[in-house]
Amino acid sequence: MIFLGRCRTFCSSVGTIEFNKVNYLNRVGQAIYYDTVPIWGRKSRKLTDFTTHFTLIIDTQGRSPYNGLTFFLAPATFQISPNSAGGFLGLFNTTYTDSPRNQLIVIEFDSFVNPEWDPPVEHVGINKNSIHPATYAAWDASSHGGETTDAWVSYNSTTQLLSLEWSYNARNDSRGNLSYQVDLREVLPEQVMIGFAAATGANVERHILQSWEFSSSLNVVKKGEDNSKKWKLAVGIGVPLGVLVLVAMAACVAVWRKKRKPAEEPAEAVASTSMTDNLERGAGPRRFSYNDLVSATNNFSNDRKLGEGGFGYVYKGNLIRENMDVAVKKVSQGSRQGRREYITEVKVVKYKIAMETASALLYLHEEWEQCVVHRDVKSSNIMLDSGFNVKLGDFGLARLMDPDQLGLPTVVAGTPGYLAPEYMATGTVWVWSLLGKRELLSGVDPRLNKAFDSKEVECLMMVGLWSAHPDPSLRPSIRQAIQMLKFESEVPNLPMEMPRPTY
Repeated sequence: MIFLGRCRTFCSSVGTIEFNKVNYLNRVGQAIYYDTVPIWGRKSRKLTDFTTHFTLIIDTQGRSPYNGLTFFLAPATFQISPNSAGGFLGLFNTTYTDSPRNQLIVIEFDSFVNPEWDPPVEHVGINKNSIHPATYAAWDASSHGGETTDAWVSYNSTTQLLSLEWSYNARNDSRGNLSYQVDLREVLPEQVMIGFAAATGANVERHILQSWEFSSSLNVVKKGEDNSKKWKLAVGIGVPLGVLVLVAMAACVAVWRKKRKPAEEPAEAVASTSMTDNLERGAGPRRFSYNDLVSATNNFSNDRKLGEGGFGYVYKGNLIRENMDVAVKKVSQGSRQGRREYITEVKVVKYKIAMETASALLYLHEEWEQCVVHRDVKSSNIMLDSGFNVKLGDFGLARLMDPDQLGLPTVVAGTPGYLAPEYMATGTVWVWSLLGKRELLSGVDPRLNKAFDSKEVECLMMVGLWSAHPDPSLRPSIRQAIQMLKFESEVPNLPMEMPRPTY
């Protein structure tokens, strides 16, 4: 199982899962089967029959219930949506409640009525691509709080009927059932993820999964597999023989190339190795297997394509285990130039982020109708969209200021990450001393392994020192800082020793 969000297992009860154990308010948790499951075959168009049985507990703890637990089927790339707590049940949000791009089948045990999309009662429902139940039955969650619920979900491929039954261990006379006719081929891809999601809102509610079993009838033959014994025998003989032939051919080619270009090949090999090292440095991109990237991009499908460059295509992907959206550049085979271009792009993005953050501050300080001082600029408040464009967020500490009036804050404003840890703990600063020693670049994060443009980094650090000058009257405006970052103005002559602040 893969646990996402706040989902955890009980240490004291093997196999028991609680979805929002850390904090029961406004939380989301998902428990997903680690592998995809075939629902229908592309070639045969044959649907599977499947059945699943699970036991769950929704414990309202004597309070008003809020919100519910679901069993769902979704594409392998599906992930927790932002802001999906409460009535969104950990699967939807305001953007995706009825999106035509949704591919979801959901069995929901909904303990709270959201009038915007729910029926007027607590209910068990079956949803197709929407937060609105396609069909539902009334369900009294409050009176069954803390009781173990047995649920059976089945799909008949002949009648295309999705059926649900449920009962309570403590009350044999309390049972319910629900069914909905749906062709899963029109809703879901051939391979899907299956699992559970739960969400809480403003009130406390515990969601516990005690057991789960799933079985299906469809056996999809993977590429390269066949049930024919003759084919297996041919593969068993042919593959080793083919490998031997390929190894021999590769050895011959290597010897021929070494004799033909004795000086050029080592240089290219060193360059390729150097680029690989650059790509795997701790502060740079992380290496993923090709299979991971194939899965993340749905086999580099055209609908995931974001753009095209001179040396390959860029695709949108989602890494399920990391719960992370990524951009994947597929460089043309054998294109060393493409690899160099990619490394350059990654380095350029870092400086672009700093420039666009400064531009956002310029807008707040000088270009909007009122002057806004953000007061909490740090990496976690700088967000990037799909095009790696900067969005400055979290205005919790921001203040409106009169540009012509001197502000007199009486306390330090900021949060860890913006204020240096050593400054918060000891009041000591040390970067300025590096300027006096003419060793400014030694203050750069060692995890970068010197994979940066020295001129740009020195410029960034000088702007930082200038902006932190103890004398406020000598600090630059954000417009002056941008001019310096663009190399349109000279670096100021800062003193080699940090000036003493005067009040």
